[in-house]
Amino acid sequence: MGDGGIEMENVMINKAIAGAYERKESARALETNLAQAQLNVEYTIKNIDTNDEELEGFLFTLGCYEGEQVTIISILSENYVISVKDARYSIDRELAEAIMI
Repeated sequence: MGDGGIEMENVMINKAIAGAYERKESARALETNLAQAQLNVEYTIKNIDTNDEELEGFLFTLGCYEGEQVTIISILSENYVISVKDARYSIDRELAEAIMI
């Protein structure tokens, strides 16, 4: 293979890398958290996005974990009233932002 073949191969590799990056960014754009959700729409929790084990444990005790259904009932100031497992809880914005839907 001459220099032209190597150059073409490099172009193809770069395009493949760029395509993979674009797909990853597109998937990331689809990820959202509960603080960005609409009222009275049922969402499935994808994961809890936090490095704070205490916060994650607290959400777990409320029933907020991967695969569970959650609905925002109302938003008052920075407080979100949510429904999880037929129970209602009031959480702050920080907690709502940690719940990925």
